[in-house]
Amino acid sequence: QVQLVQSGGGLVQAGGSLRLSCAASGRAFSSYNTAWFRQTPGNEREFVAAIKWNGAATTYADSVKGRFAISKDVAKDTVFLQMNSQKPQETAVYYCATEYTSQGNKQGRSPEVYAYWGQGTQVTVSS
Repeated sequence: QVQLVQSGGGLVQAGGSLRLSCAASGRAFSSYNTAWFRQTPGNEREFVAAIKWNGAATTYADSVKGRFAISKDVAKDTVFLQMNSQKPQETAVYYCATEYTSQGNKQGRSPEVYAYWGQGTQVTVSS
């Protein structure tokens, strides 16, 4: 059974930093592209960042480029999202997810290509 367990998140002031973690069991991140999405009430899940299964490439939403960084620790089978210079409008529930297909050539930006999801983590950025 595949499980993605998230940790981190919480409350931060505007301009501050937080780091989210996503640990996998039952599926190795080393074989699957992994992404972070975020969602606010009444809205669809929004792509934030993704990392290729082998760690060789990353991709980001334009809104977070230069401020957020996605990375992975292969030994711990964990993916991280470092969020810096955060903005109040980035208050949301953040989710990690892995793709259906192993060793995908290109990291997907649509939630539809992701098969397994973490439980979600609330991030609140106060102004």
